Amino acid sequence: MRMVSQIGRTAALLVGLCLTTSLLHAQSATPRALPAGAIQVRGDSAAWTAGPPTLPAGTQMMLLEGDPRSDGIFTLRIKLPAGARLQPHWHPQHERVTVLSGLARVGFGEEFDELRMTSFGPGSFYVNPPRSNHYVWIVEETVMQLTGVGPWELHFSNASP
Repeated sequence: MRMVSQIGRTAALLVGLCLTTSLLHAQSATPRALPAGAIQVRGDSAAWTAGPPTLPAGTQMMLLEGDPRSDGIFTLRIKLPAGARLQPHWHPQHERVTVLSGLARVGFGEEFDELRMTSFGPGSFYVNPPRSNHYVWIVEETVMQLTGVGPWELHFSNASP
Protein backbone atom coordinates (compact mmCIF):
# COMPACT_ATOMS: atom_id res chain seq x y z
CA MET A 1 0.00 0.00 0.00
CA ARG A 2 2.84 2.32 0.87
CA MET A 3 4.43 1.77 -2.56
CA VAL A 4 1.16 2.73 -4.33
CA SER A 5 1.03 5.92 -2.28
CA GLN A 6 4.60 6.84 -3.24
CA ILE A 7 3.91 6.13 -6.92
CA GLY A 8 0.83 8.38 -6.76
CA ARG A 9 2.83 11.22 -5.19
CA THR A 10 5.64 10.82 -7.70
CA ALA A 11 3.18 10.87 -10.60
CA ALA A 12 1.50 14.00 -9.22
CA LEU A 13 4.89 15.73 -8.84
CA LEU A 14 5.86 14.81 -12.41
CA VAL A 15 2.56 16.11 -13.80
CA GLY A 16 2.99 19.34 -11.84
CA LEU A 17 6.56 19.75 -13.07
CA CYS A 18 5.48 19.16 -16.68
CA LEU A 19 2.68 21.72 -16.41
CA THR A 20 4.99 24.32 -14.86
CA THR A 21 7.61 23.75 -17.56
CA SER A 22 4.97 24.02 -20.29
CA LEU A 23 3.62 27.29 -18.89
CA LEU A 24 7.11 28.80 -18.57
CA HIS A 25 7.92 27.76 -22.14
CA ALA A 26 4.66 29.25 -23.45
CA GLN A 27 5.40 32.58 -21.75
CA SER A 28 8.92 32.81 -23.16
CA ALA A 29 8.20 31.40 -26.61
CA THR A 30 8.57 33.70 -29.58
CA PRO A 31 5.13 34.68 -30.92
CA ARG A 32 4.20 33.09 -34.23
CA ALA A 33 3.89 35.25 -37.31
CA LEU A 34 0.40 36.62 -37.81
CA PRO A 35 -1.58 35.63 -40.89
CA ALA A 36 -2.15 38.29 -43.54
CA GLY A 37 -4.80 40.76 -42.42
CA ALA A 38 -4.49 40.00 -38.70
CA ILE A 39 -4.13 42.99 -36.40
CA GLN A 40 -3.13 42.87 -32.75
CA VAL A 41 -2.62 46.00 -30.66
CA ARG A 42 -1.50 45.72 -27.06
CA GLY A 43 -2.63 48.61 -24.91
CA ASP A 44 0.80 49.01 -23.36
CA SER A 45 2.52 49.38 -26.74
CA ALA A 46 0.14 51.74 -28.55
CA ALA A 47 0.94 55.46 -28.67
CA TRP A 48 -1.40 58.42 -28.27
CA THR A 49 -1.01 61.35 -30.67
CA ALA A 50 -2.53 64.82 -30.64
CA GLY A 51 -6.04 65.02 -32.05
CA PRO A 52 -6.86 67.19 -35.09
CA PRO A 53 -7.63 70.90 -34.61
CA THR A 54 -11.34 70.24 -35.30
CA LEU A 55 -11.58 68.47 -31.92
CA PRO A 56 -11.37 70.11 -28.47
CA ALA A 57 -7.92 71.11 -27.17
CA GLY A 58 -6.22 68.29 -25.30
CA THR A 59 -7.86 65.54 -27.36
CA GLN A 60 -5.61 62.56 -28.10
CA MET A 61 -6.03 59.74 -30.61
CA MET A 62 -4.68 56.22 -31.12
CA LEU A 63 -5.19 54.62 -34.54
CA LEU A 64 -5.81 50.87 -34.25
CA GLU A 65 -6.62 49.90 -37.85
CA GLY A 66 -7.14 51.47 -41.24
CA ASP A 67 -6.90 55.15 -42.08
CA PRO A 68 -9.87 57.48 -41.48
CA ARG A 69 -8.72 59.60 -44.45
CA SER A 70 -8.94 56.68 -46.90
CA ASP A 71 -11.63 54.34 -48.20
CA GLY A 72 -12.34 51.41 -45.90
CA ILE A 73 -12.97 50.52 -42.31
CA PHE A 74 -11.00 52.14 -39.50
CA THR A 75 -10.92 51.85 -35.73
CA LEU A 76 -9.41 54.41 -33.42
CA ARG A 77 -9.43 55.40 -29.79
CA ILE A 78 -10.03 58.95 -28.77
CA LYS A 79 -9.25 60.43 -25.36
CA LEU A 80 -11.17 63.61 -24.58
CA PRO A 81 -10.49 65.86 -21.57
CA ALA A 82 -13.10 66.57 -18.89
CA GLY A 83 -15.44 69.38 -19.90
CA ALA A 84 -14.84 68.99 -23.65
CA ARG A 85 -17.83 69.69 -25.87
CA LEU A 86 -18.42 68.84 -29.48
CA GLN A 87 -21.08 71.12 -30.90
CA PRO A 88 -23.77 69.67 -33.21
CA HIS A 89 -22.12 67.86 -36.09
CA TRP A 90 -22.63 64.91 -38.43
CA HIS A 91 -20.68 62.33 -40.41
CA PRO A 92 -21.52 60.90 -43.86
CA GLN A 93 -21.22 57.30 -42.56
CA HIS A 94 -22.31 55.41 -39.42
CA GLU A 95 -20.21 56.12 -36.33
CA ARG A 96 -19.95 53.19 -33.89
CA VAL A 97 -18.80 54.21 -30.41
CA THR A 98 -17.83 52.16 -27.36
CA VAL A 99 -17.02 54.05 -24.16
CA LEU A 100 -13.98 52.40 -22.57
CA SER A 101 -13.62 54.73 -19.59
CA GLY A 102 -15.05 57.98 -18.28
CA LEU A 103 -18.47 59.50 -18.85
CA ALA A 104 -19.86 61.07 -22.02
CA ARG A 105 -23.27 62.59 -22.66
CA VAL A 106 -24.70 62.53 -26.19
CA GLY A 107 -27.70 64.24 -27.73
CA PHE A 108 -29.28 64.63 -31.17
CA GLY A 109 -30.45 67.78 -32.91
CA GLU A 110 -29.37 71.11 -34.38
CA GLU A 111 -28.83 72.79 -30.99
CA PHE A 112 -26.71 71.71 -28.01
CA ASP A 113 -29.29 70.90 -25.31
CA GLU A 114 -28.04 69.44 -22.00
CA LEU A 115 -31.58 68.38 -21.08
CA ARG A 116 -31.89 66.08 -24.09
CA MET A 117 -28.69 64.09 -23.60
CA THR A 118 -28.11 60.44 -22.67
CA SER A 119 -25.19 59.43 -20.42
CA PHE A 120 -22.78 56.71 -21.53
CA GLY A 121 -20.25 55.19 -19.11
CA PRO A 122 -17.68 52.40 -19.44
CA GLY A 123 -18.93 49.50 -21.56
CA SER A 124 -21.68 51.55 -23.23
CA PHE A 125 -22.13 51.36 -26.99
CA TYR A 126 -24.05 53.53 -29.42
CA VAL A 127 -24.29 54.19 -33.15
CA ASN A 128 -24.78 57.61 -34.71
CA PRO A 129 -26.57 57.27 -38.07
CA PRO A 130 -25.18 58.97 -41.19
CA ARG A 131 -25.93 62.69 -41.58
CA SER A 132 -27.59 62.82 -38.16
CA ASN A 133 -26.69 65.89 -36.10
CA HIS A 134 -25.40 64.93 -32.68
CA TYR A 135 -23.41 66.64 -29.94
CA VAL A 136 -21.22 65.43 -27.11
CA TRP A 137 -20.32 66.63 -23.63
CA ILE A 138 -17.43 64.89 -21.87
CA VAL A 139 -18.22 64.98 -18.14
CA GLU A 140 -14.89 63.43 -17.04
CA GLU A 141 -11.85 62.39 -19.04
CA THR A 142 -13.20 59.76 -21.41
CA VAL A 143 -11.68 57.18 -23.73
CA MET A 144 -13.91 56.01 -26.59
CA GLN A 145 -13.31 53.53 -29.35
CA LEU A 146 -14.75 54.58 -32.72
CA THR A 147 -15.23 52.38 -35.76
CA GLY A 148 -16.33 53.80 -39.07
CA VAL A 149 -15.86 53.72 -42.82
CA GLY A 150 -13.57 56.27 -44.43
CA PRO A 151 -12.95 58.67 -45.75
CA TRP A 152 -14.12 60.10 -42.43
CA GLU A 153 -15.62 63.56 -42.37
CA LEU A 154 -16.78 65.81 -39.55
CA HIS A 155 -19.29 68.52 -40.50
CA PHE A 156 -20.29 71.05 -37.86
CA SER A 157 -23.85 72.37 -38.09
CA ASN A 158 -22.82 75.88 -37.00
CA ALA A 159 -20.00 78.00 -38.35
CA SER A 160 -18.19 77.87 -34.99
CA PRO A 161 -17.43 74.46 -33.48
